Amino acid sequence: MNRRFFVSDCEGPLTINDNAFELSGKYIEDGERFFQIVSRYDDILADEIKRPGYNAGGTLKLILPFLKAYDATNKDITEFSEETVCLVPGARDTLQFVYCTMPSFIVSTSYQQYIQALCNITGFPFQNTYSTILDIDKYSLTSTEKTRLMELREDVLNDPSFENLEKIFWEIIPQMHIGKIIEEVDPVGGEGKKESVLDIIKRFQFKGSDLMYVGDSITDVQPLKYALEQGGLSVAFNGNEYSIEETEIAIMADNTLPISILADLFNKGGREEIMEFIDQFKDGPLRALEDYPVDSQLTLKYPSLSNIQIDIVDDQNREKIKEESLKYRKNVRGESIGGLG
Repeated sequence: MNRRFFVSDCEGPLTINDNAFELSGKYIEDGERFFQIVSRYDDILADEIKRPGYNAGGTLKLILPFLKAYDATNKDITEFSEETVCLVPGARDTLQFVYCTMPSFIVSTSYQQYIQALCNITGFPFQNTYSTILDIDKYSLTSTEKTRLMELREDVLNDPSFENLEKIFWEIIPQMHIGKIIEEVDPVGGEGKKESVLDIIKRFQFKGSDLMYVGDSITDVQPLKYALEQGGLSVAFNGNEYSIEETEIAIMADNTLPISILADLFNKGGREEIMEFIDQFKDGPLRALEDYPVDSQLTLKYPSLSNIQIDIVDDQNREKIKEESLKYRKNVRGESIGGLG
């Protein structure tokens, strides 16, 4: 008997936030623009340069010396996360539904404090999550280094060129005592997310072909690709161009209900039934929901949430779906967060 299981990213499919972006805006002077520059640099390192040993999501370690320079503490990060968690509509119900339906996990690049806050408000078991471990309080910072980091922040804003960021993050900061924080913090992104999925498979003796993975960004490329290659279900929810490039199914919606529907059908019938359902869903959503064994409570919710599009992605429609998905992404998460990699 198959033991199908569900794994989702957090920010995007479940929450509207980009917690690290918002933390930067809260604590670092002109922090949102600073984060956007570093995030774009991170995309280049992970996708274009493909720096050996560097994973997508490294922005979360690169900003840490600057958060420290502006006096952010573990307590601050925890409290800010608890106060600002904002769920995608339907996410609480989706998490409860999938957890009761099949083994379910969250694999996120987000700091652990934010994932704990999510679990606290949704009731999802924290032990079923993977995230970036951060103890910012254990790192010390001299007044000289604090002043220097503030100067470097200004330098990043004034000269966001690749060459300048290379010098700052890989020559100047590593020579500082606080540079250890970049070396030691290991964001769960890209290959780190894939490794987390493989750990779940090993721990619970699952098969890759029984995986449903839901992601939305560059940090999800490797696990999305893994699910696709293994014959599992690879799903992008309001995904950006990076995730759409490596997925088989694209959901565009302002509610997580379609995640619940696909998870239900995947658990009951597997990948092939999902593909048949999507073909029929495009022609007549209500008829498809009636013809396939979708949980009746999910079917009842659909008529009031009809702003939903589900597509099977192929080489012919991929570029069009990237454009459409980005519109949904920015509509749900806002222009600033929706535009991040």
